[in-house]
Amino acid sequence: MSNLSTKYMGIELDSPIILGASNLSTDFNNLKKAEEYGVAAVVYKSLFEEQIQLESYRLDERLNEFNDLNAEMLQIHPKIEHAGPDEYLLNIRRAKESLTIPLIASLNAINHDTWIKYAKLISETGVDGIELNFYQIPLDFNLSSKDIEDAQINILKEIRQSISIPISVKLSPDYSNILNFIKKMDKVGTDSFVLFNSFFQPDINVTSEKHIKSSHLSNVGDYKQSLRYSGLLYDNIKADICSSHGIFNGEDVIKMLLSGATCVQVVSTIYRNGFGQIRNLKKELEDWMDLKNYKSIDEFRGKLSRKRLTSDPFIYKRAQYVELLMNSDEMIAGGTNSRITPPVKI
Repeated sequence: MSNLSTKYMGIELDSPIILGASNLSTDFNNLKKAEEYGVAAVVYKSLFEEQIQLESYRLDERLNEFNDLNAEMLQIHPKIEHAGPDEYLLNIRRAKESLTIPLIASLNAINHDTWIKYAKLISETGVDGIELNFYQIPLDFNLSSKDIEDAQINILKEIRQSISIPISVKLSPDYSNILNFIKKMDKVGTDSFVLFNSFFQPDINVTSEKHIKSSHLSNVGDYKQSLRYSGLLYDNIKADICSSHGIFNGEDVIKMLLSGATCVQVVSTIYRNGFGQIRNLKKELEDWMDLKNYKSIDEFRGKLSRKRLTSDPFIYKRAQYVELLMNSDEMIAGGTNSRITPPVKI
């Protein structure tokens, strides 16, 4: 029987299947269910500084409602408290105590000082690691890409110096040169990079002429950008690579591992297919490994990365698109010389 175990950020995992950060991971029943179905680790839903600030603002509003009341009336006003990050820290402690598998925290802060403050507090809860969600939506016309990157690297440096637990950085692909940025962060001492973040995107209802919230779940096939950069980064950085976004079945998992990923994070496929999908992913991976006579993941991880490709090292470059265009007639015709091949059935 094939061995699915792997090591991620120095943490021993039974398999490369991790439940990514989402609302699923805030419910203790869901956490236990994911563990029972064989997930290797869980990333607890992010501590969002923006949410804490919003809750604090709403609290201030409620307290200010009573500014003009006299002392006697204030005595009947119920005591209102704002938990801040305390509730999150308490819940993640409880989650860690209830699980036998590794639990990784997730942090999404705004200000430099609070990044450091919250990372320290989280590291004291007993979690096995922390995932930092770095992203920057361009809103300031006067802020350069270098300014943004330097600020995030400095935050990472201070967090690295402040805590001892493993650190992963979850990124969006929206950097001027994501490879260069990751290389710089790798030198700081990052233990892993998670590729990539999924974001809410604005949308408009043309009937009501109002903005609407659109779904942020991934779709089948959305993994390709993560695959590209896993293949480019493999064996070029010290940190592990964790592929995320659009991984739905065992074949997707296999592709990520072949490109160079150490593990994968899944969320959307669990929402759509239930926690039993974790067991399916592991079974499909195991069946494929048995078919290929692989005894361990290390035997094939990165086999199709750019560094190991000798027959076609340009597959991960944009220039490959030229070849596709030149052979477009064959592709449309679907003849015997077509370069399009059906997906592998597992």
